[in-house]
Amino acid sequence: MEEMEEELKCPVCGSFYREPIILPCSHNLCQACARNILVQTPESESPQSRRASGSGVSDYDYLDLDKMSLYSEADSGYGSYGGFASAPTTPCQKSPNGVRVFPPAMPPPATHLSPALAPVPRNSCITCPQCHRSLILDDRGLRGFPKNRVLEGVIDRYQQSKAAALKCQLCEKAPKEATVMCEQCDVFYCDPCRLRCHPPRGPLAKHRLVPPAQGRVSRRLSPRKVSTCTDHELENHSMYCVQCKMPVCYQCLEEGKHSSHEVKALGAMWKLHKSQLSQALNGLSDRAKEAKEFLVQLRNMVQQIQENSVEFEACLVAQCDALIDALNRRKAQLLARVNKEHEHKLKVVRDQISHCTVKLRQTTGLMEYCLEVIKENDPSGFLQISDALIRRVHLTEDQWGKGTLTPRMTTDFDLSLDNSPLLQSIHQLDFVQMKASSPVPATPILQLEECCTHNNSATLSWKQPPLSTVPAEGYILELDDGNGGQFREVYVGKETMCTVDGLHFNSTYNARIKAFNKTGVSQYSKTLVLQTSEGKALQQYPSERELRGI
Repeated sequence: MEEMEEELKCPVCGSFYREPIILPCSHNLCQACARNILVQTPESESPQSRRASGSGVSDYDYLDLDKMSLYSEADSGYGSYGGFASAPTTPCQKSPNGVRVFPPAMPPPATHLSPALAPVPRNSCITCPQCHRSLILDDRGLRGFPKNRVLEGVIDRYQQSKAAALKCQLCEKAPKEATVMCEQCDVFYCDPCRLRCHPPRGPLAKHRLVPPAQGRVSRRLSPRKVSTCTDHELENHSMYCVQCKMPVCYQCLEEGKHSSHEVKALGAMWKLHKSQLSQALNGLSDRAKEAKEFLVQLRNMVQQIQENSVEFEACLVAQCDALIDALNRRKAQLLARVNKEHEHKLKVVRDQISHCTVKLRQTTGLMEYCLEVIKENDPSGFLQISDALIRRVHLTEDQWGKGTLTPRMTTDFDLSLDNSPLLQSIHQLDFVQMKASSPVPATPILQLEECCTHNNSATLSWKQPPLSTVPAEGYILELDDGNGGQFREVYVGKETMCTVDGLHFNSTYNARIKAFNKTGVSQYSKTLVLQTSEGKALQQYPSERELRGI
């Protein structure tokens, strides 16, 4: 019974219902809470003015949704209730369930009347806190709402079942806690007393033993409160009005508004509605069972999601770490190449510096020696060596010819590093399986019996695998250059046969095909080897390539 506790609490005060009344929308309210959420409507909206204008058709007139704004707060979903004034100035309060309640503008006079019998201001309006339907009260006020005696009885049984543990009724000294109850004997037993006083044999073997809580529900722990008529408070309900769907008394049938309505016996309708409620509960029970199974499925999904998340995260980290390791290795290789280039450039320049330094020292020495020789005054001695010196000077000058004084190495590095494609690829890293709305098509199959060559033309045919369920939007046919070089696209389209003209004579070509759709491209088919006819090639390169889709 603990699961139904929320059904036994008032939506306004949040406590168990006290003297609950039934609104026309079938929801319940405490009588005191019903008075706290009343508001006073304009005179033009009173039941009398509505009936006078011909618009009122019942004692409880539901307000239009656009008129609700006249009596509700702008920040509330269904209004702020209470205070018998059209524009309350007292600060509002909130009940435990969040319903706004205004205290009365004037304290009610001391009276011994119950909340239902206390006078209600004229033109009062009440709005259900659960379904937000509003209605204007008639002259009877809250007395026009029937009291929910069944709900009171359920609350009493629920509170008594939680008050204390059931005790054995046959223990002589200190009663022990009861473990079973016999429905036929209407007695609670502990285990020793049950074995001693209620043995499972003889005529007692047919008695039905139930748990104490279930037995307490079946017992009448409180006197039954008789439900009386709302229009005739001294009369009990005796019949059921089929048209109004409510129990009525005999005065309602004789002189009230139910005199012309169809009525049936209260007991018969009681059994019929109990049967209908039981049938409806069977369907609801099936839904509740499905909901429990669904909750188990959802909890299993939570656990599976957590496990898959850990596994997927580990896989993601491993793949990213692999990329980082590969990048680090490539970084080390590139750095090694840069260092090698650096050392090479330095060696070349240093060797040239060394060579040029030695040659400059020799040239400078020769120049100084020649200057000293020019200072010599002996003509015969000078002429003996002058001819050799002149040839030596010219030879040395020729050694400093063009290119000798040009650097053998540039300062710029020949290596170029373009990382923009790689950065773009890194930025585009994503989970492909989440993007793909459907899988890629299957790999096409080349039909060998229909593939052939004629002179310098080749005809190829292909098809999708027989069990393929993913449609292909087109195909890409590729051929190499006839010398084992790179493949190139020669046809892109939807057809499954193609003839390629203008090939080289006496050449061997490799052909392959793949399919594509919006998701991506399939794998390549097996490579087909084609041999063109022997003959003189008309030209080294085909001037025109005809692609015919058949």
